[in-house]
Amino acid sequence: MTAEGSGVRGRIAIVSASVGAGHDGAARELAERLEAEGYEVQRHDFLDLLPGWLGRALPRAYEKQLSAVPWTWDWLLGFLQLFPLAARAVTGMFAFAARRSWGVLPADVQCVVSTYPLASHALGRLKRKGRLDAPIVTYLTDMSVHRLWVAKDAEVHLALHPVAAEQAERLNARNVTIVAPAVGPVFRPARNEAERVAARRKFGLPEIGRYALVVAGSWGAGEVEEAAREIALSGGVMPVVVCGRNEALRQRVERAKVGIAFGWIDDMPTLMRACDVVVQNAGGLSSLEAFATDLPVLSYRCLPGHGRTNAKALDRAGLAPWIHTQGQLEVALARLTRDHQDSTAELFSAQDPSTVISDLAKHTESGRSGSAPGTRSRAAAWTARRQWVGRNRAAS
Repeated sequence: MTAEGSGVRGRIAIVSASVGAGHDGAARELAERLEAEGYEVQRHDFLDLLPGWLGRALPRAYEKQLSAVPWTWDWLLGFLQLFPLAARAVTGMFAFAARRSWGVLPADVQCVVSTYPLASHALGRLKRKGRLDAPIVTYLTDMSVHRLWVAKDAEVHLALHPVAAEQAERLNARNVTIVAPAVGPVFRPARNEAERVAARRKFGLPEIGRYALVVAGSWGAGEVEEAAREIALSGGVMPVVVCGRNEALRQRVERAKVGIAFGWIDDMPTLMRACDVVVQNAGGLSSLEAFATDLPVLSYRCLPGHGRTNAKALDRAGLAPWIHTQGQLEVALARLTRDHQDSTAELFSAQDPSTVISDLAKHTESGRSGSAPGTRSRAAAWTARRQWVGRNRAAS
């Protein structure tokens, strides 16, 4: 049944990856917004499109690498950034391995969105093979953009800030468009002091005091315990450590008595409203959620690789200072500055990414509408798409 026959506005597919939580978080929010606009949205996990052993091994290997030998991740990303041919070999290997991807996309899909770099390259391979004529949109989830993110067959790359857009364009990304972060509306500032106090009560935090929310992704990776200890030593601020699914980390923080430790949190918006500052080490989704909650963010003891490149980009954008020493940390926590407000307000004033995706899908469908029933006019679709890209690029 066609999208028109089913009564929906159209069909959009989103390909993410359950590697950590940031890629899936962005995909989930984009899907909810597009569904609210009337689209039928299919979400797919890139890991499911790989051979079973590879799909299971990839996140495990990545987690082990970050926890046991993080310097190797830093080296690998640096090597691939420096040598384009090596990056092309890696992305090509995974694109070939994800050959199942062509079978999961609906025949009348109007746009395919990727929130994971390797997925963008797999989709691009489908396009080159003639198995996909819908446009590919890459949503860049991080503030820094690595070479692996840029897929030559993606018609549009959505960047979260001019800093990210500049990096993407230097890597020859096509049609870079600046959009607001895809963060759910549940992440918002406390409406009043009573709501803030209620949030603290929910998590058993004393009503009086200042709290630094220490986040390290769903895996609790990195020098989290050390960061909590140094925050506690700074005086005046109590660390509240979210350990994610890392139960060993939670137990270590509790034994060390360097702060209040939580495992996996289902209500992060409320916990953020209970705190005064966020200290992060990866620069991913948690940082964007903190900005939406109007919390100042500090980058400290950052993960090698993407953690440090994101910290550098956030610092350059004026969104979150990158703290390098315990002395700098003490000064930053003592100030708990709200200077971030102007920069974060500008961050969320950009156009909605779902609007860009919806508009592109609409123009794709208009290009197909002139074809005979049951067929596709690829040339017409591409003509409409090029016209849309030109107008959108001029507007941005």
